[in-house]
Amino acid sequence: MTQKDPQFTEEHGMFRAAFRKYVENELAPNVNAWEKEKIFPREVFNDMGKRGYLGMRYPVELGGSGLDYWFTVVYAEELVRCGCAGVPMALMVQTDMATPVIEDLGTDEQKQEFLVPAITGEKVAALGVSEPNAGSDVAGIQTTARRDGDDYIINGAKTFITNGTRADFITLLVRTGEEPGYGSISIILFPTDVKGYSVSKKLEKIGNHSSDTAELAFDDCRVPARYLLGQENMGFYYLMRNFQGERLIGSISSMAGSKLNMERTQEYCTDRKAFGRPVSKFQTTRHLFAEMATRLEAGQRLAYHAADLYDRKIEAVKEISMAKLYCGETSCWVADRCLQLHGGWGYMDEYLVSRVWRDSRLITIGGGTSEIMREIISKCMGL
Repeated sequence: MTQKDPQFTEEHGMFRAAFRKYVENELAPNVNAWEKEKIFPREVFNDMGKRGYLGMRYPVELGGSGLDYWFTVVYAEELVRCGCAGVPMALMVQTDMATPVIEDLGTDEQKQEFLVPAITGEKVAALGVSEPNAGSDVAGIQTTARRDGDDYIINGAKTFITNGTRADFITLLVRTGEEPGYGSISIILFPTDVKGYSVSKKLEKIGNHSSDTAELAFDDCRVPARYLLGQENMGFYYLMRNFQGERLIGSISSMAGSKLNMERTQEYCTDRKAFGRPVSKFQTTRHLFAEMATRLEAGQRLAYHAADLYDRKIEAVKEISMAKLYCGETSCWVADRCLQLHGGWGYMDEYLVSRVWRDSRLITIGGGTSEIMREIISKCMGL
């Protein structure tokens, strides 16, 4: 919290201090092991749920804390201190990607069955959108849900699903109509204990190793029609609204992680000597840090502006898309420059900067590619 950020109150500051302590003491010491195991324990969800970290913005009557969006900003900014991107991503899927649409559209019964145990950490959530033949082209999904009496029968496949190997339920995008395109898409809450469901493959990734990612298969999976979220064939519109929160928290998190990476690299360059003086004393190094700091400040301000609009429930598709584009591209650039400043040591696994470099690459792809963000922004400009 700084004087130029009046949206952060004393309560936000107290939460930041407490949550930072939790991340540094309970998560960070285990991250190296979790990265090697390529998953972190389910108990992390349970523990964070018990402490109230998984439901900060949700209503008190559902087990949440009823707090404003700036607590989520603090949550995203402090999670990066764990030392990897995989754990924060998995947790943010739980809190800000797979569950907000349930709170927005769900019936009381759906909230009690799916949202409440997600808030407590008893159930792990996943968001099922991408498919082997439909990534950015969400309207092109082919997984179908055919109505059969009081049930839907689901067939198809999903891929790149975070939390996919152990999700208890999936907020699942399916095609419920015969017409191609976005007008025949719905969202169904899918429990993973249904017959015919399987994890067909655990996917190996460049980075984000501690976050499990999977390809999923649906073979005549029968679920009750009461698990339909909102209205049938309106799922595309619901998802586009849900994407705003996903893209915003990704922007905020990427700037916080990049700033931390820059600060650690600055310390390294101050200690590391070359040609008889610290690397930080060379003009090229100083100017590069100045450029990084400037871009990160601009990215954070853009993300905070979008967060302010989002918190006040003002339409912010353009601003959030701009934040996602700029913060994502900046995060990758900063990660690459920080690795370069470490020289040969930056290419070694023993230095955290190499993990940050690998992990950061996803931000310009996941949740909507930079190319898609440019398309959305240009449409908002009337082009």
